[in-house]
Amino acid sequence: MKEYAFRIVNVFTREGRLTGNPLAVIEDATGLADATQQALARQFNLSETTFIFPSEKANARVRIYTPAYEMPFAGHPTLGTAHVVRSLEDAGDSLTLEMKAGIIPVEAKGDLWTLQANAPSSRPAGESAADLAQVLGIEADDVASPVLWVSTGREQLVVPLKSAEAVRRVSPRAEPFARLRSEHGAAQVLAFADSGGAVESRFFFPSGAAILEDPATGSACANLGGWFIATGPGRDVERVVSQGEAVGRPSTLHLAVRGGVVFVGGHVIELGRGHISL
Repeated sequence: MKEYAFRIVNVFTREGRLTGNPLAVIEDATGLADATQQALARQFNLSETTFIFPSEKANARVRIYTPAYEMPFAGHPTLGTAHVVRSLEDAGDSLTLEMKAGIIPVEAKGDLWTLQANAPSSRPAGESAADLAQVLGIEADDVASPVLWVSTGREQLVVPLKSAEAVRRVSPRAEPFARLRSEHGAAQVLAFADSGGAVESRFFFPSGAAILEDPATGSACANLGGWFIATGPGRDVERVVSQGEAVGRPSTLHLAVRGGVVFVGGHVIELGRGHISL
């Protein structure tokens, strides 16, 4: 048997150590088969688990798994893994991670980490306000516009709502949700309300027949940046994004769009360490 070291970190934390989105990070996954990585992600049963490998192009190569499938990019695994790579390699506060979605630059000021997302792409959503109201369990009049499919590595449906109160009322319905299809297949949905400086957001994704809610979603925050670029070309944006209250994991994400480039940041803390024998 061989031992594999891992760390548990929380990403996009607010006040307190048990906030934000948890992540398991395997420190050196050299020799682990794809099927074993997937099985370990299922074992940890967190929203994502990451696996660190050597890279010739960046400080580390990283693979990201949910309990059900591999992802090309996700925000909180990127920031959480960067926090671990800095510790392992004494890499300093500026490093790069090689993902399936490309090379992602990441920088830190203390434990506040910021990633530079890939350039976003977007396309109009074909669903009506009434269709989206059915998906989200709200009223058609709650839905603002434009609703867009946006991708900075993983395409998601970005749905603006007219108020934070409407965001808090969202209660997705599995059957109409299952009919939404992204370019990757099953849809993921970000519902948000923008007050001009602060954003209230919630993020939903399917797991089997259920619709689950994520406490803090960096990829969705990056796609929100893509939404701002698509709806206001040339405009710089700074937002503090709140997420996770509905699932008991209050989280804070920092979104910036500068010169058409999207940046997503948040605080990372290490919660614990251990070893797995395989």
